[in-house]
Amino acid sequence: MKGIIFTEFVELVETTFGYGVANALLEGCDLPSGGAYTTVGTYDHEEILSLVGRLQKLTGTPAPDLLEAYGKYLFPKLAEQMTAMSLKFDGALDLLCSLESIIHKEVLKLYPDAELPSFNIKKINAKEILMEYRSCRPFAHLAKGLIDGCGDYYQQTLSVSMKHLNTDTEFSTLITVRQS
Repeated sequence: MKGIIFTEFVELVETTFGYGVANALLEGCDLPSGGAYTTVGTYDHEEILSLVGRLQKLTGTPAPDLLEAYGKYLFPKLAEQMTAMSLKFDGALDLLCSLESIIHKEVLKLYPDAELPSFNIKKINAKEILMEYRSCRPFAHLAKGLIDGCGDYYQQTLSVSMKHLNTDTEFSTLITVRQS
């Protein structure tokens, strides 16, 4: 995973829980990187899972809630990158419908080694989409947080529901997004 995912996670912890918790988090995990991240580096996704697990123990906040809060926090940072790439969308659903066809293609141009989740997206009507999240990583709750952050960014109220369909070899989740 790209380092920005890690650096922004540590920043979220510092902002939300304080520097003491951030230090305890990094010191309490046996991380191959030693917890020294750069935005352009590449790190094993297991490290973020270790960090989330440790933060859950430190704060008592369930891991799915932490991942969703992180996704919501992360979205504006990613939106800045989309703006820098001259990517513009009419709103949250327009952006979400463009994940595979535009956004992920642009990300892969910048980071050819990025291992992105896939989204099969079906437009139900003008205000509702069904997204099937597929990944080798268990980050559907992070995706939900990013969707919530997308709604906030566009000042649109979104209702997001999830149904996990995980298998032994893949994490798969149906995500329904409705715009009010």
